[in-house]
Amino acid sequence: MTAQQLKNSILQLAVQGKLVPQDPNDEPASVLLERITKQRERLIKEKKIKKPKTTSRIFRRDGHYYESINGGEPACIDEQIPFDIPESWEWVRCSALGAIVRGSGIKRSDIVADGAPCVRYGELYTSYETTFTEALSHIPENLLDKCKIFSKGAVLFTLTGENKPDIGKALAYLGEQPIAAGGDLAFWEYHGLNPEFLVYSLNSPYAVGEKIKKATGDIIVHISGDKIGSILIGVPPLSEQQKIVEKIHELQPILSDYGITSSHLSKLDSGFPSSLKKSILQHAIQGKLVPQDPNDEPASDLLARIAKERAKMGKKAAKSMSRIERRDRGTYEIFPDGSEKDISGEIPFDIPFSWEWSRLGHICINRDSERIPLSCTQREKQQKLYDYYGASGVIDKVESYLFDSKLLLIGEDGANLINRSTDIAFFAEGKFWVNNHAHVLDSFEAMPLDFLRLYINSISLAPFVTGTAQPKLNQERLNAILVPVPPCSEQQRIVDSVLTYMRLIAL
Repeated sequence: MTAQQLKNSILQLAVQGKLVPQDPNDEPASVLLERITKQRERLIKEKKIKKPKTTSRIFRRDGHYYESINGGEPACIDEQIPFDIPESWEWVRCSALGAIVRGSGIKRSDIVADGAPCVRYGELYTSYETTFTEALSHIPENLLDKCKIFSKGAVLFTLTGENKPDIGKALAYLGEQPIAAGGDLAFWEYHGLNPEFLVYSLNSPYAVGEKIKKATGDIIVHISGDKIGSILIGVPPLSEQQKIVEKIHELQPILSDYGITSSHLSKLDSGFPSSLKKSILQHAIQGKLVPQDPNDEPASDLLARIAKERAKMGKKAAKSMSRIERRDRGTYEIFPDGSEKDISGEIPFDIPFSWEWSRLGHICINRDSERIPLSCTQREKQQKLYDYYGASGVIDKVESYLFDSKLLLIGEDGANLINRSTDIAFFAEGKFWVNNHAHVLDSFEAMPLDFLRLYINSISLAPFVTGTAQPKLNQERLNAILVPVPPCSEQQRIVDSVLTYMRLIAL
């Protein structure tokens, strides 16, 4: 349960009379409502508020709820009652309490640094909490006569918003100075209730649901004061209202702590699969995922067989073939001419004794030169029969193809080289076309490409990439990537284990 869900549950318990116990000594809500009705009649006579278009009186009789509109014949409204409330509570339409007044238009250009305080509707969403005591904005004093003014105890709510769940957001003004109300908001005065309790009622899941049903519009959402006035709310005794407010205040620090903890746990939970996957891959490429088998053919023998296969391809293929040796004082790269270079600073991590280091270009065959460019126009003219690959996977299908065996494709350019969101190395099988945005790597018979794919997808390619606006991994830099080479049988055990773990993570 999220912090917001817990808060909603508490508010729902509050408006149903289940948050605090009832006190039989409390003055019943029916007496409170009689006083509120008499006060409203007096305010209407004094012309301090307008006479409402409709009046509502709700009462219980023989276990049923009835409502009389404008003094007319009572009608049973049992089907409109959303939930049970305590015996000492009463149901009432919001419009039956005091007066709901729409604010007057205050333009953005009217706002000044110093002047008479005002509240604009957008600020109810962005700048105020459940209650406030001071206004953040001001208008010139000479504009006050044109504005609607609210006072201490008023409950404000929005009439316009960007989504229905937030429409009619309510908050209470508890300050002393009268404040001007901007347009697209309404204020509720002379309601006779605890203003904070009233805010909690209007912001409860039940009332939010009612406001959603009554709101109109999608891009810009609207609700009127009359529609909010038609919402039913349960009214407790005044002393119980105060107890409910105090209980919610008491729970707020707990809710805040819960929210921080919940957010932290949520981040851990959402990031756990990704972190675990990275950890598994790191263990895999460092020789820590599966145990080494002393009976395995050492990786040095595997590299020797690859060298023989490369030699059969011709002198050009073998002339740049180097080998890497680990010595007591470091790691060295030995070139065909006998020269050597200390590359200890390039080695990213330790590997098992039976493993070896090699350059990527020495343990696979690069077939980039066999690609044939194909323009978009040409591609569109082709009959779509075979897969077409670019830097990030299958893009299209074309009739012509270049390759018809399992090959490893590695993205050559694009932001994914640096900000990895998907695998950069992937297999292609069957008949397919590859454009000039993906490198094409073939394997030697001595070494399959499965472990190599896993390795490329587990490391950062940023050190090998040129450019930032248009990142690119050219063939020379691709070939120079250092690769840890396990014995061939251990490579298969590693790949099988990784696949097993990934399936478990996905469950």
